[in-house]
Amino acid sequence: MTLRRLTFDDLEDCTRLAEDRGWGAERHKWRLLFEVGEPYGIEAPDGDGLAATNILTLYGDDHAVISMVLTASRFARQGLGRTLMRHVLERAGGRTVSLHATEHGRPLYEEFGFRVTNRTATRTGVFHGEPSGRTRPATPDDLDTILALDAEVFGTDRSPVLRRMFGFGEGVRIADGGYAHRWDNDGTATIGPVVAQDERTARDLIGDLALDSGRKVRIDLDLAREDLTRWADGHGLTEAFTSSQMVWHGDLPGDRSRQFLPFMLALG
Repeated sequence: MTLRRLTFDDLEDCTRLAEDRGWGAERHKWRLLFEVGEPYGIEAPDGDGLAATNILTLYGDDHAVISMVLTASRFARQGLGRTLMRHVLERAGGRTVSLHATEHGRPLYEEFGFRVTNRTATRTGVFHGEPSGRTRPATPDDLDTILALDAEVFGTDRSPVLRRMFGFGEGVRIADGGYAHRWDNDGTATIGPVVAQDERTARDLIGDLALDSGRKVRIDLDLAREDLTRWADGHGLTEAFTSSQMVWHGDLPGDRSRQFLPFMLALG
């Protein structure tokens, strides 16, 4: 089987593979990940598309995120996921690596020495509430402020991803000491990242972006943030599924107490 760097010509095979495993097609998301990350795949030996995928996104010199770890159902339990994991961890070059794992995927990552650092609950629904009056739409002129705040909180440079927000997403809002972004994922308004000086500011940003969307929204909440979780539940959102954030080779950089939502699970 051939392991190779994927190109944009492989996007349709990636979405087919995702649907084979019960995921959504998520073409918009896949394209962004191809733009900012290193996508790898193993060609299917029967000549029908891809047998497995994995995407590595590098942030500066000290952090990386792994995502889209998929193996076609007809090639399950043949070690393909393990082969790709070994390859991208070598490519990470000693960086601290994080990912979000399902219960099904956790044993593989534990084999490589990943440890669980927190649990994430994905909540979806139509948000009910009133505008906060404390946030405003951001413009590209706000980007330098956003990048400076994010580098302080995230602890490393993810500007190549954040610079795409105004083209990739549906809206960016800014507040005193915070910013947030909303993007479309197969018809669901997904909110993230959210970086804020405190929880009240995070709630204002999330609520205003959710109300602006006028449709079903998704947020990925750290279960340790119990007050924020109860607030989301009280505004019409319900749990869809849970996952585990796992980390390898060190600790996450930055001040993650001020990161309230990831960009997406696939990007941290």
